[in-house]
Formats: sequence, C-alpha cells, structure tokens
Amino acid sequence: MANLGIPLVLVNCLAVYRSCEALLCNCTTAQCERRGFWCETDGACMASMSLIDDQEQHVRTCITRDQLEPPGHPFYCLSAEGLVNIHCCYTDYCNSIDLKLPSVTTQSGPNEGLWPGGTWGLVEVVAVIAGPLLLLCLVLLVGVFVCQHQRRACGHRQRLEVEDPSCDHLYVPNDRSLQDFIYDLSTSGSGSGLPLFVQRTVARTIVLQEVIGKGRFGEVWRGRWRGGDVAVKIFSSREERSWFREAEIYQTIMIRHENILGFIAADNKDNGTWTQLWLVSDHHEYGSLFDYLNRFSVTAEGMIKLAVTAASGLAHLHMEILGTQGKPGIAHRDLKSKNILVKKNCTCAIADLGLAVRHDSVTDTIDIAPNQRVGTKRYMAPEVLDDTINMRHFDSFKCADIYALGLVYWEIARRCNSGGLTGCLFSRVIQPLYSQRCSYLNCCPVLTGILEEYQLPYYDLVPSDPSLEDMKKVVCDQKTRPNISNWWQSHEALRVMGKIMRECWYANGAARLTALRVKKSLSQLSVKEDIKV
Repeated sequence: MANLGIPLVLVNCLAVYRSCEALLCNCTTAQCERRGFWCETDGACMASMSLIDDQEQHVRTCITRDQLEPPGHPFYCLSAEGLVNIHCCYTDYCNSIDLKLPSVTTQSGPNEGLWPGGTWGLVEVVAVIAGPLLLLCLVLLVGVFVCQHQRRACGHRQRLEVEDPSCDHLYVPNDRSLQDFIYDLSTSGSGSGLPLFVQRTVARTIVLQEVIGKGRFGEVWRGRWRGGDVAVKIFSSREERSWFREAEIYQTIMIRHENILGFIAADNKDNGTWTQLWLVSDHHEYGSLFDYLNRFSVTAEGMIKLAVTAASGLAHLHMEILGTQGKPGIAHRDLKSKNILVKKNCTCAIADLGLAVRHDSVTDTIDIAPNQRVGTKRYMAPEVLDDTINMRHFDSFKCADIYALGLVYWEIARRCNSGGLTGCLFSRVIQPLYSQRCSYLNCCPVLTGILEEYQLPYYDLVPSDPSLEDMKKVVCDQKTRPNISNWWQSHEALRVMGKIMRECWYANGAARLTALRVKKSLSQLSVKEDIKV
C-alpha cells in the first residue's frame, strides 16, 4: 500500500494557492500520482473498498460537485459506480480512513449490492421500504373506491324491469321507514320535499310497477324507490302547467302534515318519444277514499277516524303560520273523495293540490293558478256554481272547501255499519227484497244499522257527469242537499255527523263551520265515544 502521507509543509504551501472553498482529498488513482496522491475538488472526498481475486483493494479519490445528488448536502455519490462499501465525506483528507469488507456482497452487476455494503444509497433503501407500503395503500384506496362505486350503482342505477332485492338494505338505514328517511332529507326540516338537487335524479331511480289510477291529467303508477313503494303521478305534456303548479304548492314551506299526502319530488323524464312530468309522493295501498268506501263499510269508530283526520288535514292547509319560516293559508278548491287518500292506519291524507291557491296576508293577494281547470262540478259550492264567489277574498275559497267536506262526510256516513252483524245481514238479505217496492232508498231500512250502498252526492238528482247547469239547478235554485236518513238520529255518532254536514252546507258561505271547528267537534265526539284517533 502506497504511503498516503503528505508533508505538512507541502500541504500548507498548496493551501495558499487553492481557493477557500476547495476541498483536499487523498487520491490513489493514476491521475493523482504526479501530484503526490492528492486531489482538489468542490464536491466530496470518497473512499471505497472492494474484494478482487480475494484481495482487498482500497480506492480514494475526489468527487466533483456536479456528481453529487443533491448538490450541497448529498447522500449519494454518482461517481462510485462499480464500487462497494462507499464512504463520502466533506473535510480535508477525510477519506484516509480504512474501510472494512462487508459481510455480504453481490456480484450480479456493477450497480447491485446490499446496503450499506452495496451501491444502494438512502434513496434505494427508502424506495425498498416505502414502495410496498405505498403499493398497499394504493390497493386499499382502489378497493374502497370500487366498493363505494358498487354501492352507488346498486342504489342508483336505472333499473327498467326488476329491482335487485340485494340492494334493499342499502336504502333505508337502521330499518327506518321510507317516510322517516324522506322526512330527514326534507329541506330545512320544513317537510316540503327532498332537496332540489336530489329531486332531479329521482325519476332515474324509480322502477314503475303497475298503474293504480287514471285521470284527466294522466296516470298514477305504483313504483319502487329505495326499497319502498311510492306513488308516481305522470302528467301528459299538455298538463305541464298543472304539474308545475301542484309541485309548487307541495313545496310550500311547513306544508308537511300527517293528514296531507307526503310529497317526495317533482321530476321529468325523457322516454325517447316525449318528456314525462313526474310527481312522486307517498304510496297508500288503500287508494282514494272513493275506492275505499266502494270496497268496504266502516264502523262508527272508523267513520269518526276518517272524518276527523280529513278535517285535520284541511285545517292545516287553511291555517296560516306566521314567521320567517311560516306557511301561507292554502285553499284546496277541488276537495272530493277521489282526492283524499286512505292510509294504512285508516286515516285520511288530502291529495291533489293542482288547483290550490295561496294567500299572502302581507299584500292580501291570492295566487290563482294560470290554467283552465275548474273544480269538480258535483262538489262545487253554491257561490261557485252561480258565480257569486268573491275571488279577492281568501275566506271565500275556504268556505267552498268546507261545503265539499260536508259532501265527503255524507259519503262516509252512508257506509257506516252502526248495527254490527245485524245491520250487515239486514242490508244484504232483507233490504234487496224491499228495494223493488220502495220509491226511496230511505223507506226500506227501518232498523238501526242498515248499511247503504256507496253513492256519490246528488246521485239521485243529477246525471253521472253533470253539467254546471244541472248542479246549479239542484243546489242553487232548488236549494237541495243530499238526503240524511232519519235512522241516523238513533245513533250518536251518525247524529253528530248529520249535524256537522248541515252546518257545512249552508247557502251562505260565511255561516259555515271552519275546518278547525269541525276538527274540534269531531275530536270531542271521539273522546266521548272513547275512540283513539
């Protein structure tokens, strides 16, 4: 091994001529032999030891600044290619140390080796350790993304025919009802439907099942959404104004009430030929009150329950709630048994608000819908039939609703089976024997509890599709009202119902009961009869 020592005097002399930033290093290469085995650099001193033919070979040399990564504070010497057990330092002659041979080396290539004995620096070590961890994190992120994507696709993809039951558990968390889920999503807690950005996607996630109703506006379908049944009212394109108006009324702040049909969303859907206008609401399997009364009779308890909940829903519509998040007074204007739904617990929910009007108490104005529809002629109040209603006075519209409510009560009361089994047997066996000899239906049921067949108001006085003139003649000119059976007087509930009907039918609208007064009277009756509403 050559003597690497340099006379101190020579070193001092050289130091005079080198720049202040130059670094002096020991050098064993052939290029440094003429200079006394030292070199000058602006980078680092390097020492390395390798094993060649079972003999140790030490190499010392200078590394320029541009061969270091990164320059200034490097941790890797690029010029050390082909060498192992490398050591770089940054003080004068710091590479005079003797290195030991690493216990394990590789001979597979000039750039391969094990840290610290191979050519791997800190970058390679960090890469080897951190690489698998980063890869594992990436795999986990991809897995989470795929799972979430599948859940969204399962819950929101457009299903045309069959709904995947495996997705049902994703729809309503914690086994809550669909109504509770919708209520939580309702905007600002107002119960006026889902947020608008959610409504715009509803039509693409509902699976239509079957037609459950038809009308002049279009069709009503039962659909499946988020694991539950919903009702989808599909308007024809020519009924766009009615669709927009009804959606607007349903989204009135604070309108949600247990006895008003629960609104979910208004949306439109292009089926390829034309654009369908959808109104999505709660689904009630019993259908309308008209359908329910045609299929079933009701007990006195059931009659009161239907009547008081219908009045409760109408009272909430009519009522004005003051405040920054208040609710304007709303009049229905088309109240009838076909526009009242029967819920699973045999209570009523008022629906079809397409003709409703709202009252702004601050400006004392009424926003009447700009469409050509009118209410159902059979249920029109006298002042509407003879065109004497004051259209600028909001209470006039509420009084007209009360008249229609009285007719609905008459429909319910006719189907009340107050006599239990005896009345049922009489109505099905004895009554048909007398019906051919009776000029009026009322003359036959002489016993308490006679169950009368369902009929619409004024069924015996006007045609099935009466004109305005037909109704005006009966209601305004003749001042006729639906007949109240004498045997109703023998039953407390029917007697009270008859009294309320008469007070709802006054020719003078201002003399009629209010919805709130009707609700209170029926509530008192339910308490007296020990009926839980």
